[in-house]
Amino acid sequence: MYGSYTGLKAGATAGTAAVLLLLAGCSSSGDGDGGGKGAPAEVEQRPRSDDPYWVNPDGNAARQAASYAKDGEKENAALIRKIAEQPVAEWLSPDNPQEAAKGFTEAAEQADRDALLVLYNIPHRDCGQFSKGGAADGDAYRTWLDGVAEGIGDRRATVILEPDALLHLVDGCTPQEFHEERYDLLKGAVERLKQQPATTVYVDAGNAGWQSPDALFEPLQRAGIAEADGFAVNVSNFQTTAASTEFGKQLSAKVGGKPFVIDTSRNGNGPYDGGDPAENWCNPPGRALGESPTTKTGDELVDAYLWIKRPGESDGDCKGGPKAGDWWPEYALGLARAMK
Repeated sequence: MYGSYTGLKAGATAGTAAVLLLLAGCSSSGDGDGGGKGAPAEVEQRPRSDDPYWVNPDGNAARQAASYAKDGEKENAALIRKIAEQPVAEWLSPDNPQEAAKGFTEAAEQADRDALLVLYNIPHRDCGQFSKGGAADGDAYRTWLDGVAEGIGDRRATVILEPDALLHLVDGCTPQEFHEERYDLLKGAVERLKQQPATTVYVDAGNAGWQSPDALFEPLQRAGIAEADGFAVNVSNFQTTAASTEFGKQLSAKVGGKPFVIDTSRNGNGPYDGGDPAENWCNPPGRALGESPTTKTGDELVDAYLWIKRPGESDGDCKGGPKAGDWWPEYALGLARAMK
């Protein structure tokens, strides 16, 4: 895809570790700026009134900031904290889905925040590109999805459903023979997740630079948008917030007025128009962090600005970057330096 895949190492270890950190008082459980008794938190929760989503105190950016601080690189540490202090999405691994979803949602619940999760495991994912893979077949996907839903349980979670899955049906990247199954899997995923009492679901719907609302609204309907809470735009991309808002509103008007969320993680300088147009989405230079995550967007159709793509993680092994989803500190520093 035009973004990252970030799995959990050793299954639920990251989520479980975060729970232990929170229970030990290393992150806020209230509505304020965090802290608590004992040693001050390296990374604190943001005020819930500004953004209800959980900040992972053990994420890549938090660890990098701590490493820079330990080495006396104060400027770099401060730059990376611009990322570490914001809630970013957790991309669930194909392995141990129930344990991972449980770990992240429990950690968020302990901090009185909501988990932000990305499901990215559709069969024939990314049609052989940088993030190729996914579940072996439809049945394997349904089993994986059941694990995710059971792991979430009755805790608060917002799920971004399958980046690129719908768009690769529209643009022909995914072979025709898989189209009917994918529509069925997407619609079934919405229905399954909405069985969880506190789960909000947004179906990925591309970005303002790739396909038009006219090409998307019927596929989005087939993918179950009617039962979803809304859709997501600009996931892992760089389109401006203004362009994304206009695109989202045009699409919303065609799907019953559904609200949407915008990924603002790296859109501070807008899209890159240099180099090979076929790869100007992949680790483009000169990009910047965008608006901080918030539910206070000032627009009734825009539910939130979210950091769905995890800033500082590679889009793929292009332009000198590591494989998709790997942490790349030099790129992270560039995004933070360029933030307006």
